[in-house]
Amino acid sequence: MALCSLLTHILLFTCTSAHNDVFTSIGHMTDLLFTEKDLVTSLKDYIRAEENKLEQIKKWADKLDVLSAAATQDPEGFLGHPVNAFKLMKRLNTEWGELESLVLTDMSDVFISNLTIQRQHFPNDDDQIGAAKALMRLLDTYQLDTNTISTGQLPGASSDALHRSVLTVDDCYDLGKVAYSEADYYHTELWMVQALKQLDQGEPSSTVDAVTILDYLSYSVYQQGELERALVFTKRLLELDPTHQRANGNLKYFEYQLAKVARSDQTGETEGRQRKGRPDDYLPERRKYEQLCRGEGIRMTPRRQSRLFCRYYDNNRHPKYVIGPVKQEDEWDRPRIVRYHNIVSDKEMEKVKELAKPRLRRATVHDPQTGKLTTAHYRVSKSAWLGAFEHPVVDKINQRIEDITGLDVTTAEDLQVANYGVGGQYEPHFDFGRKDEPDAFEELGTGNRIATWLLYMSDVQAGGATVFTDIGASVWPKKGTAVFWYNLHPSGEGDYQTRHAACPVLVGNKWVSNKWIHERGQEFRRRCGVQETD
Repeated sequence: MALCSLLTHILLFTCTSAHNDVFTSIGHMTDLLFTEKDLVTSLKDYIRAEENKLEQIKKWADKLDVLSAAATQDPEGFLGHPVNAFKLMKRLNTEWGELESLVLTDMSDVFISNLTIQRQHFPNDDDQIGAAKALMRLLDTYQLDTNTISTGQLPGASSDALHRSVLTVDDCYDLGKVAYSEADYYHTELWMVQALKQLDQGEPSSTVDAVTILDYLSYSVYQQGELERALVFTKRLLELDPTHQRANGNLKYFEYQLAKVARSDQTGETEGRQRKGRPDDYLPERRKYEQLCRGEGIRMTPRRQSRLFCRYYDNNRHPKYVIGPVKQEDEWDRPRIVRYHNIVSDKEMEKVKELAKPRLRRATVHDPQTGKLTTAHYRVSKSAWLGAFEHPVVDKINQRIEDITGLDVTTAEDLQVANYGVGGQYEPHFDFGRKDEPDAFEELGTGNRIATWLLYMSDVQAGGATVFTDIGASVWPKKGTAVFWYNLHPSGEGDYQTRHAACPVLVGNKWVSNKWIHERGQEFRRRCGVQETD
């Protein structure tokens, strides 16, 4: 019994862990579309079964309706015929019982069974909240308005109606409620205003009315210091529902506060509440980060730009590339960031995705406080690790990285494959272990991360750039290309100019793979410098 219980627990844990954080990977979310398609097919089968059942009942009822109408006109004459009398006994004793059984037959068994099986793969509340926050993140990062998102007219999105979806009043209201539950009154206001706007335009709603939306609105704008607007929303609410208890109380309170502010203005005091706007942020470089994500604020002068080149590269006449050199492009000069074009074939990339997809798990970050890996709200993606021994394609890619960079990859980490989810991102970070986290890669015993190889395995219609916040650089995803840079100076000190981020994916499905190359094994391949920043 104990063994059975243990096995059940293991199976449940495996299933649950495989489907946690669904919103963090578009790759996993595509499976949900096919799950939903199967459920719709099952639902239609159930509807047809119910329709067939009702059709049988209707035919029986219609037949008896005609018979009863004729029989009740002359009951004695009708029953005087012995066949009619026999059939009445038979109907009431047998056929009505059969009809009862038909009516009680549950046609939903197959559908409910299928739904129960598939439900284990469904997203949960955390996924819905995560997806809602992703829409707000896209709103802020790319300076969109709620109407743009609500109508589905996103920059870079396909004009094909098949791919475009709109947000209903109820959807906008739900987004506002998610923000409200986080005490994020800035986004609460934005989405409640959009919900009210669509309601005012005549769009129907099955779950919410203007009174409820106005109640949220008045409080959210009050919390941001806008007493006048809070009063306007409250008065409009009371026009619709004069008996609303909270609104009546708020009306008096807002009028009192406004009178108090007016008196303060007259006496030169400044007690009035200030408009808060977008909530304060823990990330000091948020503005710069978001600018770069939009392709703004790039700090590359024309003079420096003129020194960036494209070339055919053979890595000092490497035997594999003397005849067929690779295409190398300078993306940035200091620190040097280069891109290699057509470095991996479509077939190889598809194989890597195929190997990784079943093993994708929520991406983690290193917690400097605990020294352990943990999930974080600022990294929204799923990743999987592929060893060279798992498939010849992985081994071939690893060897190609070594041949092109000239660095030893035997001490590098396994190939990390990442797929980004709704608004998927990884906020500014360093790839190398800093001085305040000396044990970051101690267990590997291969030293710090000396360099990063980032392979783009998909094109992204909008968003998803790799940005370097310290130097003001933006690198855009291009399928089949790889970007390479050194994280450490030749002295072994970290290069803090390599602080970078993966911008939120606005439209599209972003797949990348990373190869983090470590110090050990590079002693004679990249010699040390004597100065800290050499």
